[in-house]
Amino acid sequence: MLYTVIDIETTGNGVKGNRITEIAIFKYDGDTIIDEFTSLVNPECDIPYFITGLTGIDNDMVRNAPKLEEITDKILAITKDTVFVAHNVNFDYNIIKNQLQELGIAFSRKKLCTIRLSRKLVPGLHSYSLGKLCTSLDIPLTDRHRARGDAHATVLLLERMLSTEGAESVIQAFLNSRSQEATLPPALSKLNFDSLPTSSGVYYFKNSKKKIIYVGKANNIKKRVLGHFYDKSSKEVVMCQETAHIDFELSGSELLALLMESAAIKHYFPQYNRSQKKPTQQYGIFTYEDRNGILHLAFNKLKQAPNAFVTFNNITESRAYLEQICMDFSLCPKYCHLQENVTVCSHYKIITCEGICRDKEPAERYNKKVNAAVAHMVAKNDDIIIKEKGRSSEEEAFVLIKNGQYSGYGFIEKENAINSLEDIAAFLKPQKDNLDTQRILKSYLSRNTMNVIPIMELFESH
Repeated sequence: MLYTVIDIETTGNGVKGNRITEIAIFKYDGDTIIDEFTSLVNPECDIPYFITGLTGIDNDMVRNAPKLEEITDKILAITKDTVFVAHNVNFDYNIIKNQLQELGIAFSRKKLCTIRLSRKLVPGLHSYSLGKLCTSLDIPLTDRHRARGDAHATVLLLERMLSTEGAESVIQAFLNSRSQEATLPPALSKLNFDSLPTSSGVYYFKNSKKKIIYVGKANNIKKRVLGHFYDKSSKEVVMCQETAHIDFELSGSELLALLMESAAIKHYFPQYNRSQKKPTQQYGIFTYEDRNGILHLAFNKLKQAPNAFVTFNNITESRAYLEQICMDFSLCPKYCHLQENVTVCSHYKIITCEGICRDKEPAERYNKKVNAAVAHMVAKNDDIIIKEKGRSSEEEAFVLIKNGQYSGYGFIEKENAINSLEDIAAFLKPQKDNLDTQRILKSYLSRNTMNVIPIMELFESH
């Protein structure tokens, strides 16, 4: 088997913005280095100061170096019919592949990661970084953070691994396209990945210090996690490179997974979760009486909506809901503030107004309809339970909404009888109500009615 052991230095600007500044390739047959190619590369952009501080490569050094397109033929020729080997192979491989793709050149090679290989063949070391691994195994490493020095040390590391008992079968397994070894992050064990379930739940990416760096939810945890590893966006690649372990919690359903994910993000505040971190503006629907004694319905920012009885996360949701209420209760778009600065309503969609804006409907009659609409909206905030699938066939899950606010969730074995709130409390995992949980539940309730049970109705059935 032929290997090409490769190391590159780059400008460090993310995965897709990263440009190669130096490349070193050793062709190795398992016993001897049979060919070598090393070259500086003009990245056609400035090299950041911190990269120069790390590698010693500055703009002057690469100004007259060949551009990547000028050495492409050499890279393709030396790596043809070989296994692409690197320490953290996905980093080097993807950058080379992306840059060649920009030049209109397809690049596909089998991959072998010496980090993953070392973890398998020499388990138990404190660190598998190239420097510390070479120190642990007494492998000479010179010219650190230069392509040729690091690539040559990786050749010596590969040589050591090839002489380790069981290496041949391990490498064959790693190179099997169905093994996923080349896809997994370098610090993540395949045993950990294989233990992930294919059911609904929440998963936690942890770094080498066991700190949670990302929380996600999925209907199929294993499939979704694998999707992260195939995603080549800069954020995903960097996150996966840091991932050393993955934990999970089963949820039984998508709704529970969404609620559990939201709570975990707010609790752990992982660095790679962007959603549900930023505060969002909330809007409320409220009522007031004008100088003519007519009741109005309106929506505004929550701080400016006195005693709001329904809340939303944006103006669009607020307006759509109020339009529906206006139609359902034959209210006037003008007095629901769906049309402003008009004498009489002329809404393109709402034609149910019975004349309050044209003095054809008495204020007392109109106000009764507004009060009925308010009662309807407030009734939506009654105590309810949402029943969902459990984590196994022996249990079911529930979500409790009390006084219109999310109170928490729980899992109950089907053989247990629930006859009171006290019974529910024994299984309830209390949670905080916030804009994100309201958004999740509002979206769910708009699409699902069969699973929603008023608490009083539930108790009456027992």
